[in-house]
Amino acid sequence: MATTPRTLQRPATGPAKRTRKGTQVWVSRLLLILFSVALLLPLYWMIATALKTDQELAVFPPTLFPQNPQWSNFREAVEYIPFFRFLRNTLSVTALTIVGAVVSNPLIAYGFSRLEWPGRDKVFMLVLASVFIPFPVVIIALFDIFAKLGWINTFLPLVVPIFFGSAFWIFLMRQFLMQIPMDISDAGRIDGANEFQVFSQLILPLTLPAVGVIGIFAALHAWNDFIGPLIYLQDESRYTLAIGLTFFRSQYDVQFNLLMAASTLVVLPVVVIFLLFQRAFLEGITLGSIK
Repeated sequence: MATTPRTLQRPATGPAKRTRKGTQVWVSRLLLILFSVALLLPLYWMIATALKTDQELAVFPPTLFPQNPQWSNFREAVEYIPFFRFLRNTLSVTALTIVGAVVSNPLIAYGFSRLEWPGRDKVFMLVLASVFIPFPVVIIALFDIFAKLGWINTFLPLVVPIFFGSAFWIFLMRQFLMQIPMDISDAGRIDGANEFQVFSQLILPLTLPAVGVIGIFAALHAWNDFIGPLIYLQDESRYTLAIGLTFFRSQYDVQFNLLMAASTLVVLPVVVIFLLFQRAFLEGITLGSIK
């Protein structure tokens, strides 16, 4: 039975291949530009609104660019609320949160990754499963515990739990630690180092990128936290910036331009921190996710 020979299609080579590859590169760049614009649009709108007057805010349709930029809105926003007192409270909580995160999570992750003990993996799965427990489910129980300890209206409920680790940060640190060869720990033990010396002098210096990422995550968590201060802080003198921004909302009106000006000042440190430490942040994320 005669068969018809099939025509084999050769892969594109030469100019055709370079053209197709160039098209894919430009399409990828165009999509990245579009996504970047979509993500930066809220940030631009916040800054533009911060520079508008009350009259311009009432214009419809809204203007894309401030017609008469009011840089004095930033000064008025700082004076409208006790901004620097709220800033001092926020910095205090953020600093203590960073210390608690970078001290506790590497130590806990070390026990889950470098030490052998019965039921280690099962306990780690229980810790990891706590990520899926919504925070509102445990709010009442936590408030009752902190109230009996006399911690309400203090920074302790916002800071002390961080010193006991966070499930996601422990997982991130554990993934990083599991990439370090066990021979390093064994060599330290042979030389007479105890387990804490192995951890602090041999292993911890190798995990600085991951520790830096945990520090950045902890800083962002404390800086942007709204629910925690809202629940546990009752005295206005102890409010953080996240709570202080609500002062721009009165019973009948909202000072949108001043609110956006204050929000810009609150967001600015976060942007600066990321720009300064983006290499360490990306390095810690990528190395911690690849085994």
